[in-house]
Amino acid sequence: MSVLVNFKICDNAKECGGIAVCPTGALSWNEKKGTIEINNEKCISCGLCEKECSIGAIAVAKNEAEYNKIQKEIDEDIRATKDLFVDRYGAVAISDFFKIELKNINDKIKKNCITLIEIYNPDIAECLLKSIPIKDLTKNLPKDTLYYKIESDKVIDEYEIKELPSLLIFKNGKHIGNIEGYFSNDEKEKIIKDLNKIINS
Repeated sequence: MSVLVNFKICDNAKECGGIAVCPTGALSWNEKKGTIEINNEKCISCGLCEKECSIGAIAVAKNEAEYNKIQKEIDEDIRATKDLFVDRYGAVAISDFFKIELKNINDKIKKNCITLIEIYNPDIAECLLKSIPIKDLTKNLPKDTLYYKIESDKVIDEYEIKELPSLLIFKNGKHIGNIEGYFSNDEKEKIIKDLNKIINS
């Protein structure tokens, strides 16, 4: 009957897997508005979009009672959109504050502190809700730690990157290691442990 999206936990990205698997175009991307669009006249309740959404932001109702129940749950969800849209490892950059260009990488590495530079491919970036907030990743590091994000669909041979996303770690101006691959929020403790091990070795 109908598809619903809980935008309180959905990062509303053009790369939405639900859009990709929808056979009828009930879910689509509106380029002009910059948002996921729902056309329930096209929805056949196949459930493919619901299965594709790993965070449970998409739900398919097969009748009016089910639709009303799901809509009520969305309305009562205490999570807020503003809490979702914070910069995270492995996800698309939200604010310009963290974003730098690849050509400026050497200018941002400071000689008297820790500098973290994340290289990520926006075409394969993960959902915000699944990804680790930068503030959580750096909470045990010195207060003057710097963090930047660079969009790139290519690995950088200079830093021996084999997989994106990759976190380049610099200490006092020297490249001391990388952490490569995506880590979900469930794997937060592992990446924090790996990061601290590299920094303190």
